[in-house]
Amino acid sequence: MDILLFLIPISLFLGGVGLGAFLFTLRTQQYDDPAGNAERILSGTWDQNPKPNQVKSSNI
Repeated sequence: MDILLFLIPISLFLGGVGLGAFLFTLRTQQYDDPAGNAERILSGTWDQNPKPNQVKSSNI
C-alpha cells in the first residue's frame, strides 16, 4: 500500500505533462489541416507554384 503514495502523484504528474503537451500543440495550430498534407503527398501532380502558408490567428 505504500507504493500508492508514489504511484498516484507520479501518474497525476505524467497526465498533467501529457495534457500540457496537447494544449501546446493546439496553441501552435498543428491540427489546422490534417487532410490537406495527406492528400498532397499522395497526389501524382507536381505543383510548381505552391500556395504560401497562411497564418491564422485564433484566441484559445
